[in-house]
Amino acid sequence: MNAPLNVVELGAAGGRPVLALHGVTGHALRWRVLADALPDLRLIAVDLRGHGHSPWTPPWNIEQHVSDALGVLDSLGLDRVVIAGHSFGGAIALHLARTAAERVERLILLDPALGLDPQDMLETAEDTRADESYPDLDAARADRAQRWEGISGALVEAELAAHLIPDGDSGRLRYRYCRAAVVTAWGEMARPAVLPPAGIRTLIAPAAKADFVAPAWLDACRRELGDDLTVAEIDSGHMVYLERTAEVAGLVAAFLAE
Repeated sequence: MNAPLNVVELGAAGGRPVLALHGVTGHALRWRVLADALPDLRLIAVDLRGHGHSPWTPPWNIEQHVSDALGVLDSLGLDRVVIAGHSFGGAIALHLARTAAERVERLILLDPALGLDPQDMLETAEDTRADESYPDLDAARADRAQRWEGISGALVEAELAAHLIPDGDSGRLRYRYCRAAVVTAWGEMARPAVLPPAGIRTLIAPAAKADFVAPAWLDACRRELGDDLTVAEIDSGHMVYLERTAEVAGLVAAFLAE
């Protein structure tokens, strides 16, 4: 059986498997920096549907993303693994855990994006509909550096190398994702926030300089999970594992060692 998504395996081939789900407009190779910091793990990173080298065909809802992720585990013969998700990937990870809790050994949520304000998501989705391409590499580099303030130039360059492609015959450059899939994702992030299932050990790492994780949702997670929940705020922007790689790696290693 072929995996339904493009899969990139990082780290130790015989290590503890972790299925890694990136955020909207992202791609599998963004996880390389964390895999390098956690070399004993087998990071199974995927391009979500509508992103990178995975199929771009709809549907693009959370249920399809969950089905795709479970299909990857099935294709690799993995019954139960750690699930890690960043941003929209965190929302998918949560719904996967609620759909198939028996497949989830532990849950790692890095500044998950769920239960977001519908009006904000409407405005963001409308903004996403506009063309976003660049006349040349320098323009793309300047834009990414501005968006990723606090993230190293080396990671900016890695992002450009992995994710930029020619925009048809226009001579411009764009990122490798389907705009319609991204617009849909913003709508999916406006769904009411769900909670991790009771009994699944969960690490939540909110970004102190972002506002994706609502305090009320964290309080509800604490009531639901009790001692099975670890919350560790990261003093960073939304791209927590790129901006604070060593800190996030340390948290993940300690959490998986418990």
